[in-house]
Amino acid sequence: MKKLIINVALIGNTTSRDKNPNAPITPKEIAESAIESYHAGAAVCHVHVRDLKTHATSMDFELYREVFERIREKCDMVINLTTGTGGRLLWDEATNTWDASGLKSPEERVEHIVRLRPEICSLDIGTMNMGNRAFVNLLPIVEKMAVMIRDAGVKPELEVFEPGDILIAKDLVRKGLVKDPPLLQLCLGIPGGIGATLEDFVFMRSLLPDNALWCSFGVGPAHYPVVAAAISSGGHARVGLEDNLYISKGVLAKSNAQLVEKVVKLANLLDREVATSQEARQILGVTKQDSRQKS
Repeated sequence: MKKLIINVALIGNTTSRDKNPNAPITPKEIAESAIESYHAGAAVCHVHVRDLKTHATSMDFELYREVFERIREKCDMVINLTTGTGGRLLWDEATNTWDASGLKSPEERVEHIVRLRPEICSLDIGTMNMGNRAFVNLLPIVEKMAVMIRDAGVKPELEVFEPGDILIAKDLVRKGLVKDPPLLQLCLGIPGGIGATLEDFVFMRSLLPDNALWCSFGVGPAHYPVVAAAISSGGHARVGLEDNLYISKGVLAKSNAQLVEKVVKLANLLDREVATSQEARQILGVTKQDSRQKS
């Protein structure tokens, strides 16, 4: 098997300090959490940013830039920026109206990708229920984002939440909008998508293109069982406070780095070597670009 790439998802859209007081919120905290995770064994960091005053999820370019530059300055980590923000539609039950303020254009959703040019960015390709919102990714929007990401020289990580998403991923490759081999992330256990049982994992794994690069995670209690399944079957692993708040049952994680350390221990127990950031770039077929050319 190829070496294991550990991808740390640092904060996400919904994790809060009310749920875990150790969650990183400011750009400095998010970057420091990434750097600590790098030294713990993570080769890739998946980055969301938060508004400094409200702590709500944000699309502010300057917040992305600060996190990006702080990480670049201190370590060689592969950076994976989200493009998921900007795809939320809310039904306001109290007023009986739609709130579309969370829906943004393809250009807005990838501005920071085009300007900063990380090695990887997430690309959500399906529409689904997510909590009290709809996560809206219409195909024309997905295809336009895919072209802009491709033309920026960035590799999209295709987020798949249910079997139909994998069919969309294959179609994006067939159309030349995503380069072969594709990188897919199996997102398991999110309400609205497929579950996170071993049977769910095996089924989703069976649908992947034969040459796909792939990673997987499960939310909450499924976090480490899914990681173990991915390690054992040749995939790569995502871990982090975006997906799971606990280091063990009932015990809140002290940091993202602590979660990464547990994955490293699992990999060692299962005789799977952990990839460095340079090895991860080789496996993924990505290179570190100079963001100054575009910003």
